[in-house]
Amino acid sequence: MRKQEKTYRVALCAMLSALGVVLLCLGSVIEVVDLSMAVLASIFCVYAVIEFGGAAPWLIFSVTGLLSLILMPSASAAYFYLLFFGYYPILKEKFEKKPKVISWILKETAFHVALILIFLCLRFLLFSPDLIALSPIFLGALLLAAEAVFLLYDIALTRLITFYLVKLRHRFRPK
Repeated sequence: MRKQEKTYRVALCAMLSALGVVLLCLGSVIEVVDLSMAVLASIFCVYAVIEFGGAAPWLIFSVTGLLSLILMPSASAAYFYLLFFGYYPILKEKFEKKPKVISWILKETAFHVALILIFLCLRFLLFSPDLIALSPIFLGALLLAAEAVFLLYDIALTRLITFYLVKLRHRFRPK
């Protein structure tokens, strides 16, 4: 790889990380959209997976997540990004190289581990004792809703990636 191409990649990854931090900061300022901003920030990792591969998406994920934790007044969007939405598109690409059944098992496992981590962070980092006091019926409904949202997210991400590859890639492809 030429020096000019390396410089271009580093600069583009830095800009994508900065844009991710801006989106997560918007999510932190406007509390209602923190999940949405975490999802939007993850799209920059999707771009890096498609165009660069290797360590670039992991670097964008790491830099975006760490800077968001450091710079934001309320870190809920950063937690969602770090605990699931930031790295899931990177793992998704790796999981989908496997047979379909194994791919879905790996995706579901990653989601459920992340969900457990999110609940633990809510319980112990944000000191929410009411989380454990939820009724089993409400907790079950919450888990079913989370599962439905995850399935919709995965399908939407697949369609977004397909749309990018078919319709937009020729416009945004790095030189």
